[in-house]
Amino acid sequence: MSTTKSILITGCSSGIGLCAARLLRERGYRVFATARQAGDVERLVSEGFEAVRLDLADSASIQSAVSQVLAASGGSLYGLFNNGAYGQPGAVEDLSRDVLREQFETNLFGTHELTNLVIPVMRRQGYGRIVQNSSVLGFAAMRFRGAYNASKFALEGLTDTLRLELVGSGVHVSLVEPGPIQSRFRDNAYRMYLTHIDREHSRHRETYQAMEARLQKEGPAVPFTQGPEAVVAKVIHALEALRPKARYYVTFPTYLFGYLKRILPDRALDHIVGKVG
Repeated sequence: MSTTKSILITGCSSGIGLCAARLLRERGYRVFATARQAGDVERLVSEGFEAVRLDLADSASIQSAVSQVLAASGGSLYGLFNNGAYGQPGAVEDLSRDVLREQFETNLFGTHELTNLVIPVMRRQGYGRIVQNSSVLGFAAMRFRGAYNASKFALEGLTDTLRLELVGSGVHVSLVEPGPIQSRFRDNAYRMYLTHIDREHSRHRETYQAMEARLQKEGPAVPFTQGPEAVVAKVIHALEALRPKARYYVTFPTYLFGYLKRILPDRALDHIVGKVG
């Protein structure tokens, strides 16, 4: 493929984002890798990436990052991989309005703002690829993940609408829906749990104790966990296929719950998810 194709990737400090940046660079893409922390940006630069600081919870940071990338690329951009996100654990009744808003600022509102800054560029070009990293939890809710579930459900609805509105523009939009992937996701989730959830005054405190053990467990916490390369393989197809798919499942749990959601009544699916979540 042509080395002139450039892509902006969010959340490249580790995990899926970093893996995507490395593998896409190997395929000849000009990768603009972003991260929220200055130290992570410096580390990306030391690895040879064109790296920019981008905090999805900060509009000024988003606008500055896009301006820097477009200045460097000559005003063009082939792809956007919206990967940056985090998970806020906790029962719905333990989530304050501010905590829920904070989850949405990063996982939805920042992603939306960034995407809207890029769309006019792609429209002028007459081509482009936007890939949204969602989750199995974007269509199958699980207990004690309400904030994350809600943000990904919302991302899927917004993305489905955007895909319809961009028909005929040359800009294709795809969702990637991973299940369990090896990353620092659990570490970040545990930190947000400690910051925002008052376990001792919650009726769910015993359940939270078990959840804490899972979040701190070394290695894969659940069966069927795959490496980030499994996600990147689907991202590559979304970027390079003549007719990219609207949705890409990743990992067995996503395929399983996608199937069960289609065939089971809600009560039966609730019973199964209650055993898993």
